[in-house]
Parts: sequence; C-alpha cells; structure tokens
Amino acid sequence: MNLPNKLTIFRIILVPVTVLVKIFPYAQFGIDLGYYQIGSISLPVVNVIVLVLFCVAAFTDFLDGHIARKNNLITSFGKFADPIADKMLTTSLFVLLAVDGVLPVMALLVFLWRDIIIDGLRMVASNKGVVVAAGMLGKAKTVAQMFAIIFLLLENLPFELVGIPFTDFLIWLAVFLSIASGVVYFNQMKEYIFESM
Repeated sequence: MNLPNKLTIFRIILVPVTVLVKIFPYAQFGIDLGYYQIGSISLPVVNVIVLVLFCVAAFTDFLDGHIARKNNLITSFGKFADPIADKMLTTSLFVLLAVDGVLPVMALLVFLWRDIIIDGLRMVASNKGVVVAAGMLGKAKTVAQMFAIIFLLLENLPFELVGIPFTDFLIWLAVFLSIASGVVYFNQMKEYIFESM
C-alpha cells in the first residue's frame, strides 16, 4: 500500500477518534477538561482538542493528494476512499455541531442532500463510463465547509471579541456554494439521467 492510501486510511481512523473525543461523557468519569477564558468567551478545551484532530485530518487530505499527483501514485482505492474520508470527516463534525446547537439544522440538511444527490449522479455517470472531476465550485465549497468547522469549534474567535459574525458568513457561504456546485454537477450529468425517460 502506498503512502497516500495510508494517509487516507489514517484520516478515516481519525474520524471516530475525533467523534469520541467530542461526545465522551467526561463528567460521568469525574473528568473536567475546563475552558480557556478569552475575553468574555469561554472556549471549551474539548473543542480545541477536536480542532487539532480536525486540522491534522484536513492536512492529510491535502498531503495525500499532493503526494499521489506528484509521484503518480493515483490508485483506484485512493479514488474510492479519499472522497469517502473527506465526507466522513466533515459530515460527522457538522452533525455533532448541529446537535450542540451551533450549526443551523437547515445548513446541515443542505450539505447532506447535496452530497446524496451528487453521489447518485456520479454513480449514474460512472455506469456510463464517465468520470466527473470535482470542479472549482465544489472545491470552494469544501474549503468553506472546513473553515466553517474551524470557526464553529473556536466559537467565532477572534471575531466574536469585536462582534463580527464571521462564522455565520462562512456557514451560509458554504450553503450557497453547496447549492451552486450541485447545480453545476447536475447540469453536467443530466443527459445521462434523462436519456432513458
């Protein structure tokens, strides 16, 4: 197994670890991780730990793709596992943040609906022997989602200290890009969907 695929597997393993760190019932075991007090904001230490794990996972996403392209190590497994690892990571955190009440449920639903529809479209296209690569809007959506997760975990710091709702902007930017990139994908693949109607 080559290095990019090992990094992808490592990222997949990090997902349940990150989820467990976030949802672990610390109080039941007498563990108090505490808070970082920054101005008027109390930032939970658990959020910082989850943020570090998320950033490590996100970095492996960049690294495995870079190594695979640079050294011509692109494999069928990598094409299959890499997008699954990405969606596992972002979707898991979005669900946890929605449960915490810091991510609007409507935003979570848009992200989920978009991914389900696009995955269905890709399967149809794949059956026709067509591979649809991620476009610029899709990549921008992923970047916006990752930064939204970072600032949700940071509770909008440092912008919260000056009253700027930067995280809200990132969330709704990611929602807009999800819809826009979904429309682009749909337009690229609609001929394969409607050809037998």
